[in-house]
Amino acid sequence: MTSVPPLAAKRERLILWLLALTQFTVIMDFMVMMPLAPQLMQAFSITPAAVSGAVSAYAWCAGLSGLLAMTYIDRFDRKRLLLAMFFLFSLSNLACALAPNFHVLVLSRAFAGLTGGVLGAIGMAIISDLIPANRRGAATGIVMTSFSLAAIAGVPGGVMMAAHFGWQSAFYLLVGFSLVIWLLALRVLPSMTAHIQAAPVPVAAVLPELLAIFRVPAHLKAFLLTGLTMLASMMVIPFISPVLVGNHGVQPAEITWIYLGGGLTTLFTARVIGGWSDRAGKQRVYRIMAAISILPLLLITHLPQMPLYGIILIFPFFMVAISGRGIPLQALMTTVPEPSRRGAFLSANSAMQQIGTGLGALLGGLGLSTDAAGHIAGYGNNGLFAAGITLFTIWWVGRVQSAPAMVQSVERTAA
Repeated sequence: MTSVPPLAAKRERLILWLLALTQFTVIMDFMVMMPLAPQLMQAFSITPAAVSGAVSAYAWCAGLSGLLAMTYIDRFDRKRLLLAMFFLFSLSNLACALAPNFHVLVLSRAFAGLTGGVLGAIGMAIISDLIPANRRGAATGIVMTSFSLAAIAGVPGGVMMAAHFGWQSAFYLLVGFSLVIWLLALRVLPSMTAHIQAAPVPVAAVLPELLAIFRVPAHLKAFLLTGLTMLASMMVIPFISPVLVGNHGVQPAEITWIYLGGGLTTLFTARVIGGWSDRAGKQRVYRIMAAISILPLLLITHLPQMPLYGIILIFPFFMVAISGRGIPLQALMTTVPEPSRRGAFLSANSAMQQIGTGLGALLGGLGLSTDAAGHIAGYGNNGLFAAGITLFTIWWVGRVQSAPAMVQSVERTAA
């Protein structure tokens, strides 16, 4: 393991935690729609499938944004690009809060996807530029604590406010968080232009360059792994809150405690899993965490009747397993492309992640039905499909390989 001077290590951690805060707002924005689903269904007289449609709108547009970002992500200062997209993302959430009807809300969610969808790719590009491959698992673990922070503070805070002041208040809270974090990023994040010191690709050559990303077999294998992992997760996750409320009698405000318990657990496990993936190998850790995730996937979709405290005790296992397989996956993705194609590849991979998200939410919603009493049927089938897809990814991850060892060695030496 390469030693890092104390000042450089401190600088790295500061940037990584800033990226974690940025991703916190993106993940909160996406996650908060799920526990708000019961309130949105009541406020707009819509079905679970309609809520999943709003989730899909975000994901499809985020995927499109990732593809479009391939044309410009490596042409600008990483800091300026992140600040610009983060500002537009904040405006999109203000539009969500002000939406007068469900149609405007869906359009606002689509705009949130277009702007927020590329922030993850920018963050991973910054990590790849700053951190050598043999330490990216730990770095990704720090940034992935954003998932935990969103579950601990963002989602519970948004749900609690929504229960008392209306669903719009959750988005106002998100706008407030985003403003503070944007100002921190403006002050703390350094300018990053090393990737654009070479002559930029001529505009006429942009499309062929982009198509070349999709002609590399190693890239296609990685994209499939990312898409299927997200598809499996999203056939289950968006419908947890509606099912708990409709089938198990959980009150909307009580969803706060369920997410809080899961978030607190993942806050401690994210960095542990990140360091573990550096030591044991990213593919191996992905296989282990994906295999572990099958049990909670099936349990949460076949949940028997139980008191609230039982659900609160079970949910952390689900969140640790689902987030745990994402950490080695994201770290693995940073090693797949050659450095010269890193930004474009990560943008494309972000697009595949969002396409998998949208497709999972769409297919998951189509498989559900609601009776006159508000009970939701078909959720168990979603869990079975998700488990089957996860089994396939456990086998498929062995086909996803890093760039040639020489490239990774050069990166470690440069670091």
